[in-house]
Amino acid sequence: MAHTPEEALQTSADSEEEFTFSSEDDDDSEDESFHLKGRVDLAKDTIYNANVAPSCAHHTRAACKRSVFNSVEKLNECENERDQMPAAKRARTLSWKAETDVDRVAQTLRFLPAREPGPLLSAADSHSPMSLFKLFFTESVVANLCHNTNAQAARAIAKGRKYKWTDVGVDELYRYIGLVFYMAAVKMSSIADYWRQDSLFSLPFPATVMPRDRYRTISWNVHMSHPDADKENDRKRGTAQHDRLFRIKPLMNTIRLACKAFYHPRRNVAVKERLVACRANTGMTAYVKAKLTNFKFFVLSDSSNGYTVDFSVYTGKNSFPTDRGLSYDAVMSLLDRKLLGSGYHVYMDDFYTTPKLFTDLLALKFGACGMYRDQRKDFPKTASNSLSRNSSRGSIRWIRDGPLVCVKWMDTQEVSVCSTIHAAYTGERVQRKIKAQHTWKTKILPCPAPVTAYNQHMGGVDLSDQLLQYYAAQHKTMKWYRKIFLPFLDIAANNAFILHKELHGNMTHDQFMEELITELCDVKQKAAPKQFSTNHVPIPGAELTSNVRRIATVGRRICVHCKAVHGKKEQTPWKCQACDVHLCLQLNRNCFQEWHKSL
Repeated sequence: MAHTPEEALQTSADSEEEFTFSSEDDDDSEDESFHLKGRVDLAKDTIYNANVAPSCAHHTRAACKRSVFNSVEKLNECENERDQMPAAKRARTLSWKAETDVDRVAQTLRFLPAREPGPLLSAADSHSPMSLFKLFFTESVVANLCHNTNAQAARAIAKGRKYKWTDVGVDELYRYIGLVFYMAAVKMSSIADYWRQDSLFSLPFPATVMPRDRYRTISWNVHMSHPDADKENDRKRGTAQHDRLFRIKPLMNTIRLACKAFYHPRRNVAVKERLVACRANTGMTAYVKAKLTNFKFFVLSDSSNGYTVDFSVYTGKNSFPTDRGLSYDAVMSLLDRKLLGSGYHVYMDDFYTTPKLFTDLLALKFGACGMYRDQRKDFPKTASNSLSRNSSRGSIRWIRDGPLVCVKWMDTQEVSVCSTIHAAYTGERVQRKIKAQHTWKTKILPCPAPVTAYNQHMGGVDLSDQLLQYYAAQHKTMKWYRKIFLPFLDIAANNAFILHKELHGNMTHDQFMEELITELCDVKQKAAPKQFSTNHVPIPGAELTSNVRRIATVGRRICVHCKAVHGKKEQTPWKCQACDVHLCLQLNRNCFQEWHKSL
């Protein structure tokens, strides 16, 4: 069902539940050490190491004060005759099951989306790249950006900054954004290089859009909130009223609202983090070993195409008021049942997966599947019949406790996956290249159902990251909030491309971005040079006769150019071989040339 942009925004606004953070001092020098741990890409046998330290999600069962898997490890406490059995004795009798053991079918959730999945725009209407981008960066939003940017520039000049400034307008700011995308597509070592004219690699385009110094002064002053309101918020540092994201919230809330207003996700969605490299020491960055500090985005994406449905920004270790851990609260903040509906399948990596999160999501009618860390609390740790280093490739072990099933699978290394929407093994097979006796052979291996589904649907988020990386806008800046402004542009452009692909599907990503840059910068694309056939040559209008007296008269016809332009019936023996029309070809009247100029 298609909606107008205004109706879609109003629908989303009515159901929007704002994502809030607790306040901390922007100048807090204490950085959060945050290590991303490895995730295995099973389709490519590749290990991604990011060393994420596990989050502490403290939770207990209210009735028995035991974890969800303790009931399995202690042989079903619900059976009264075994309830008094010592824990150590019960642990010795527990073992993992193999793929030959039959697992029960997981509960099927009824898929009830709040709106029709897909773009909430009419496919019958024509949508240009610029019109779709303006769904996220509307003229009113850009006008507000201009107002705040002009106020920031006036404040900087009042403090003694020495540069020329004239107020920026809506059209000029759109051109500025177009240049940002152009620089993301055409890489140079510095901003100044785009305007250099004394180099073999000189680019003529940026200078036709705006001068270099104008581009730089806009970059220095672009502002998403009003400077006077910033000062009021800064006075509240150290109190509960201080908002650490105040400088980006006006634009962030608008982008989030638009992401949810014009597209509704299909059943399979994925939660993942995105990192934005930044050297700022604000207390809101996450530390990644051997890399820069980074701003972390928690992102909810549609697995079918990579559309960014919602996102939030990590603001430090005290971001969330609950005591269930960052990973738990990050996922819960992105899944709004009132907005999305129910019956969704949520996929995530091992940073987020906990039994408590999965059972709580199931209570909200969300199924979940994700890789998990063996050392994490409440996951089964029994070694009985478990996999070992000597287990053959393709070996499967699993344990089920009610709706949760934990599966271990031996690929190039051990893989652990938890799910509430799959049975442990349903007969899936995968191909792997295995080296034996100095030769590589293809072998068919059994693969657990949760692992197969995880690879398939987490790949949609990887596709989204890949699309963003192609045209990721990156500038060096001294202000953290200007660094986050650039990912907002990336999200808007990427979502606009996905909407265009879903509605029309007649452009590649490169073509879409080229057209978007052209429209934003308000320039005309150079028309492709006309390709003339080599067959456009003059030939006699009729076969030559052997009668010398008639050579000049045989085959003469009226010149189409003389008749059309001058209204004269001039006859000529010449015609164009490709056009098959008679045209004059004389010293004082070259209709052949004039005719082909108009083609």
